[in-house]
Amino acid sequence: MESKAFELGIVVGRFQTFHTGHEYMIRKGVALCERVGVFIGSSQESGTEKNPFPYELRRELLQKVFGDAVEIFPLPDIGVGNNSRWGDYVLENVEQRFSRAPDLLISGKEERRIEWFDSVAGLTVSELYVPKLIDISASEMRGYFLKNDIASYRRYAPAVLWEDFDRLRALTIAAQENLATASI
Repeated sequence: MESKAFELGIVVGRFQTFHTGHEYMIRKGVALCERVGVFIGSSQESGTEKNPFPYELRRELLQKVFGDAVEIFPLPDIGVGNNSRWGDYVLENVEQRFSRAPDLLISGKEERRIEWFDSVAGLTVSELYVPKLIDISASEMRGYFLKNDIASYRRYAPAVLWEDFDRLRALTIAAQENLATASI
């Protein structure tokens, strides 16, 4: 078996809700890395308009799509935004789970995330920015639940998740009025 370019890659995201853009990004990481850690952000929050789905459900959806190809962990918010303090926190979590720092940060966001790790002297982490080839967002996906637009949902959701539409829709509707959030 041929070894991959990186030992450990990480992906950080809320996945509220998981869609084919997320899948594409994570599959790129799986292709390049021996191990991929997926850290589900805002894991402490659910039942809000921005974060309707609990961590356990988001984990379940990722496991349906990837099986054992990725390792999934919670990453609660600490209220500091996307900066080096957040990066230190992410690194602490990665090192706790894997006993080492990552080699690769896999990101689908337009702005650079590698700056998270600027405060750590001597740490070298490569960044893979996966361009947004699939024009969808989790917010748009939640809109499909609110409109009961199963056809659009299926267009952007992995087929293995299609059966979850009604459950995800019910949670999205229930959370619609709750604008409170601890998530940044």
